[in-house]
Amino acid sequence: MARLTLNILFLCTNNSTRSILAEAILNHLGAGRVHGFSAGSHPRGTPNPLALKFLERSGLPTAGLRSKSWDEFALPEAPVMDLVITVCDQAAGEVCPIWPGGPIKAHWGVGKSTTKSAASEEEILVSMAFMYQQLESRIRQFLDLPLESMDAATLKVELNRIGHIELNGIPFKEETDS
Repeated sequence: MARLTLNILFLCTNNSTRSILAEAILNHLGAGRVHGFSAGSHPRGTPNPLALKFLERSGLPTAGLRSKSWDEFALPEAPVMDLVITVCDQAAGEVCPIWPGGPIKAHWGVGKSTTKSAASEEEILVSMAFMYQQLESRIRQFLDLPLESMDAATLKVELNRIGHIELNGIPFKEETDS
């Protein structure tokens, strides 16, 4: 990859939880080597307050995190993305905008947190912890790659490999709401 700092856009339908977590984790662990962004096809307008609470409990900064449309990143003045990674199956199946620069695309499906109205806040935060673990594990594996010396084809293969890895023997399978 040619650029010194890679720009990575995480996409999820609502851009309220999974993609927000991924953006925060990548920016925390990336140490200036990468810059994470997040967006949604149908953004909720605000991040999930429990996602922000979870990030704060985990010691990650939340300043500047906001729910936004993926259309922002298709504009000519937007930062050019090197990678676009969907983190929910619904967003992966949608027709995306044309991204300037022709970034590499990958899918890292991540299960949803418990959103049932009967779930307590603590149950939701426990569920969110599993999502966080999925994302952190994948992001760490990504950051361990020799990004500076990888060509685009090899990087695409590695991104897909990372997207299919299981956590503690449990496949990353997205839940559906009932």
